[in-house]
Amino acid sequence: MTEMSDNLLDVSHVRRTFPRGGGEELLVLDDVNLVLRPGEIVGLLGRSGAGKSTLLRLIAGLARPQGGSLSYMGAPIEGPAPGVAMVFQGFALFPWLTVLENVQLGLEALGLPQTEIRTRALAAIDLIGLDGYESAYPRELSGGMRQRVGFARAVVVHPNILLMDEPFSSLDVLTAENLRTDLIELWGSGKLPTKGIILVTHNIEEAVLMCDRVLLFSSNPGRVSSEIKIDLPQPRDRTTPAFEDYVDQIYVEMTARRVERMRQAQAAGSAGIALPLTHVSPNQVSGLVEALAVAPYNGKADLPDIAYEQELEVDELFPVAEAMQLLRLADVEGGDITLTHMGKRFADSELNERKEIFSRALMSHVPLAAHIRRVLDERTSHSAPKTRFLDELEDHMAEDAAEETLKTVVSWARFGELFSYDDDAALFSLENPT
Repeated sequence: MTEMSDNLLDVSHVRRTFPRGGGEELLVLDDVNLVLRPGEIVGLLGRSGAGKSTLLRLIAGLARPQGGSLSYMGAPIEGPAPGVAMVFQGFALFPWLTVLENVQLGLEALGLPQTEIRTRALAAIDLIGLDGYESAYPRELSGGMRQRVGFARAVVVHPNILLMDEPFSSLDVLTAENLRTDLIELWGSGKLPTKGIILVTHNIEEAVLMCDRVLLFSSNPGRVSSEIKIDLPQPRDRTTPAFEDYVDQIYVEMTARRVERMRQAQAAGSAGIALPLTHVSPNQVSGLVEALAVAPYNGKADLPDIAYEQELEVDELFPVAEAMQLLRLADVEGGDITLTHMGKRFADSELNERKEIFSRALMSHVPLAAHIRRVLDERTSHSAPKTRFLDELEDHMAEDAAEETLKTVVSWARFGELFSYDDDAALFSLENPT
């Protein structure tokens, strides 16, 4: 007998893996717990690759977990549930169908009478602000309008749970803001025919603006690291101290965990070569150092402030800040980023001295870079194939993570003139061996 639940959704100790080469598995989600209650918008906030979209697929019944359980209104999720709908990051519209025909698709799958299908589809189109565009094709619509069609197609089936996978990330800033505002107004007025929403995002302000609760996801593997209840009435004003306090709190939580993991990896000595790196170019590092060095920051800034001023989102700002922390050009603590003495010196230096600072930092603080240099120094040919180091990395991380980590170190080493890499030959070498 199925145990009834007052919750719309219960996710309990969910574990999800993907196969890797050699019969091994990559752990993507581990011990994930989540509850969605009626009347809630719950945000899943974290870096790309944290497994948030994978979790949505499990909730939608499009995939099965390797461990734990998921239940929808008390019943196990064993396949696509009729009361769960999804809005995707991409618009996912059929280009050969009109707006009306795209929206009607979900209802046609339910086998409803044609008159009811048309009536409900027209009502959804009107609700979402596309009245008058019923006969238009996707190619005739702007990005924001195409996403509105995606919303209409999802809500036309009157789902109990609406899953939204970064639905605003493909839109320009003004269009995204307009669509968020409209969605919140519909939700607050009770006109949106759904009982609960799960929003996947990597935009901190978006999470605070829209959600009742925010679950912060850590990466490798993805798990819920903390939960923050947003106790602010709707509509919310970004300029209020209370709103800014929540944004600051989330920045502090997210950066603290990333910095701690980085420190642990560096403390592991030679094992530190397995520290996954997100690709950040030396130009991005130099640009943020230069921005921090001058007024109004003069060496220190709140991460939310620098993100706003430089128009950077979490997935753009955090990797650069972490690279600066790793290279000892800045300290990241408590939601603040502060240039170190070496960071200030880097900002004041000409290009050649910047290269020297970067090279010394790589040898001292990036174990993989130092490891590659030592191997090249020790070999008579002063060269080594890419596979020599890629295989080592793949012992500790997925193939794509190993590729990105090696790509990052190559980019940094080229700037610091620590070693060379020939992409055509897939070969590392020293230009001027000593």
